[in-house]
Formats: sequence, structure tokens, C-alpha cells
Amino acid sequence: MLKTPLLHPQILSALGRGGHSSKVLIADGNYPAWTRRGPNAEVVNLNLAADLLKATDVLNLILQSIPVEAAVVMAPNKTGPYKLMRDPPIFAEYQTLLDTWAVGNKLKKIERFAFYDAASTPDVCLAIATGESRIYANILLTIGVVR
Repeated sequence: MLKTPLLHPQILSALGRGGHSSKVLIADGNYPAWTRRGPNAEVVNLNLAADLLKATDVLNLILQSIPVEAAVVMAPNKTGPYKLMRDPPIFAEYQTLLDTWAVGNKLKKIERFAFYDAASTPDVCLAIATGESRIYANILLTIGVVR
């Protein structure tokens, strides 16, 4: 039996194959995880039902398992049907988790299609589809080095 908090064998295997500068996508329930992921990405579907599992639950476990040197989120649209005039509350939750487990990392925001492009590169080793129902809850992590 493993003593780590993260026990999912497929996720652990993908993380083990990733190295410095590899990327991990944690996607909300609306994200097209199969079509907007890197060609080398292992896809893990944890989207059993709405809000099972939440992206914050997954992020918490991932941050306890790998060093993270950068974190990028999808910036909310300022116009159109999915516009938000301020950052969604989940960004503050992500930052709290980063402050707890990956000291010194601040969320960087990039535009939706730039995020899709970043999440579709060969550097992405893992894409986790969650049941997160909050919009703009996608986060792309860059694996750092073990010190």
C-alpha cells in the first residue's frame, strides 16, 4: 500500500513519466479534454458526475505529489455569453493551494485560445478531466525540479 495521499495508478504513472518542464492539465467539466490536449498526454477521466471530483481536490493531491514551477489558468472572457468582470473565486482557491504546496508560484492568466494551445503541446504528459462545474476552472501546471 502506498503512503502518499495520491493513490490513482494511472495518474501516478503519468506523473512518473513526466519530468522537468512537462505539463499537467486539470480540466473542468466543460473543457474538451480529449480534443484539446497534447499528443503525449495520458487522459484520465474523473468526471463521474457534476462536481465529482472538484478541480481543487485534484489540484491539492497533485501539488503534494510533484514540484510545480508554474501555474496557468484560462482568463475569463470580458465580453460575450461567458463573460466575467472579475476573476472567478476558484482562482483564489488555486492560489491558496499553490501557496500551501508550491511556495512562490503565482497564477498566470492567458486568453482562452492561448490556453488551449498551451494545453495541446507535446509537453503535456497528463490531462485530468474533472466534474468541476465552476467555469474557468482549468489549470495547467509546469513540473519543476526536486531540490
